[in-house]
Amino acid sequence: MRSVFKKFIKIIVIYFLLVTSVTAEELMVFNFTEEELNSLDVRKVRGADAKTAYSIGNNEKGNYLKAIAENAASGVGKEIKINLDKTPFINITWKIEKDLKGIKENTKKGHDFAARVFVIKKTGATPLSNRAINYVFSSNYNVGETWPSPYTKKSIDRVLASTKSNLNEWVTVKANVKEDFKKFHDLEVKELSGIAIMADTDNSKLTAVSYYQNIFFSSE
Repeated sequence: MRSVFKKFIKIIVIYFLLVTSVTAEELMVFNFTEEELNSLDVRKVRGADAKTAYSIGNNEKGNYLKAIAENAASGVGKEIKINLDKTPFINITWKIEKDLKGIKENTKKGHDFAARVFVIKKTGATPLSNRAINYVFSSNYNVGETWPSPYTKKSIDRVLASTKSNLNEWVTVKANVKEDFKKFHDLEVKELSGIAIMADTDNSKLTAVSYYQNIFFSSE
């Protein structure tokens, strides 16, 4: 009887694993190849002295993007439609090798981040009408802190990782983008319009080094 019960439990466990693997959905956003990097949109921040230097590398877990910002500010991104009803969670694996200690990231003079990932929803005819959630790897604030960008209330800065606890370490984070747009912008967003990566130091005039890997959306 006991052996029959064990077989029954084993069957239930296998069934659960199979159902989970079938129902969970993932949408990879970046492959981090040289070809992809050359095809991404590059946007330099107006007034910045230089562009952030982006390059491709790899480790035992695959390719990654490296960003070096020396008194520089530019981002790389793409227009991509992401169904937030199916895959509302953004997943980011990233690392900051050199951070920006001592700046006030929630002010105009200190609004720099060694690592950040924007998710964007077009809500009008011009870029100025867009809404964004700016997921940041902060050098000075704690995970969970959130504030409107000092430059525009249409972009929200939300701290998902901090070098106060994880400097020069790979960290994997997750956030529910659909819920964040509702909470911070009071918008019911079913589909994202784009995503971008940026490391910037044009306000602080400092140098930051960061890495990005395995950025994808998932159903859970």
